[in-house]
Amino acid sequence: MAGHNKWSKIKRLKAVLDSRRGRVFSRFAKEIAVAARLGGGDPAMNPRLRAAIQSARAENMPNDNIERAVRKGTGEGGQGAVVEELVYEGYAPGGVALLIEAATDNKNRTAPDLRRILGDHGGNLGSSGSTAYLFQRIGMIEVRAPQQSEDALLEVLLEAGAGDCSWQEDGFAVTTPPEKLYAVVESLRRAGFETASAKLGYEPSTLVEVDDATARQVDDLCAELEELEDVLAVHSNHG
Repeated sequence: MAGHNKWSKIKRLKAVLDSRRGRVFSRFAKEIAVAARLGGGDPAMNPRLRAAIQSARAENMPNDNIERAVRKGTGEGGQGAVVEELVYEGYAPGGVALLIEAATDNKNRTAPDLRRILGDHGGNLGSSGSTAYLFQRIGMIEVRAPQQSEDALLEVLLEAGAGDCSWQEDGFAVTTPPEKLYAVVESLRRAGFETASAKLGYEPSTLVEVDDATARQVDDLCAELEELEDVLAVHSNHG
């Protein structure tokens, strides 16, 4: 019986991990499809697609999945509905502003899902322009811990026109002006630095201070939003 219980726990854990991996792969597939639709299916000529594929491979996404996502984006082989890139705006408790990046092939599914989760947590979906002005577009790069010196990394970033660079658990987080994101990625690659991910995102222009209880509410809301398959990223302006 003890062995049976252990196996049951292993199966449940595997199911959870498989589910999470499936959501991660689904998000990569949508980002790849959007990049291919907007810039073409050749990674050599499409830096956004090249970065998306590199990030997907870093998470061990199978090549078949990647190729299928590219074909879907370019419309080859009758790959189904077009995936659109959308940004939703809303509010969390405490007047905290939200920007929600999504990629979806069915807007009639995505918006109600977002509205339901926001409502469950005391928030609401806003109209276009209600919160976007509180955020600025940036490029975001994760650089794996380099074998070269930190000074060498900073020199490359400075010459390429990057913005801030900060240490994180297993490497560096780099921000760039949005128009320089992929040029900075290429400069890093040529200098021998490995990037774990590179994407456009948002950061708040100003922060809203909230108490600890409200901060937990906002964090729980953002975490649930990020569990949605159509959601790529959630940005908030709470301090």
